[in-house]
Amino acid sequence: MDQPTVTLTQRQAYQFEHHYAPELPVLLADEPPPIGAGLGPDPVQLLASAVGNCLSASLWFACQKYKDDPSPLRTEVKVLVARNERGRNRVQELVVDLHLGRPAGELGHIQRVLDTFEDFCTVTQSVASAITVTLRVLDSTGAVLKG
Repeated sequence: MDQPTVTLTQRQAYQFEHHYAPELPVLLADEPPPIGAGLGPDPVQLLASAVGNCLSASLWFACQKYKDDPSPLRTEVKVLVARNERGRNRVQELVVDLHLGRPAGELGHIQRVLDTFEDFCTVTQSVASAITVTLRVLDSTGAVLKG
């Protein structure tokens, strides 16, 4: 695996351009009002996006190994931010609901996938050592398959 590099360049105040690879679009991040202008996701939202994206991609990959298609996936990440003992805001928990686009019965190997996919999620497994990550996986009928 390549060693990813991101370069952040301040546009103004709390707005930062995130430059990935030359062929990728630049992402603008900003703090919400009243601190920033809210013109892009803030760092907490970027963290939530990274965890949600990694879990979604990991589940997708695991399903593809068994020729199962859970599309379309939809993932919601709720973030609990609270003050720590020193009065500083910290991300305390990420609550992830990963919704499959099909009923579980249409996915022949879903239990195998559910038993393993989390362990292959680089970002979530790294973050989970410091922040509680609570995960539920639901199928398209709303049945809770994991969590």
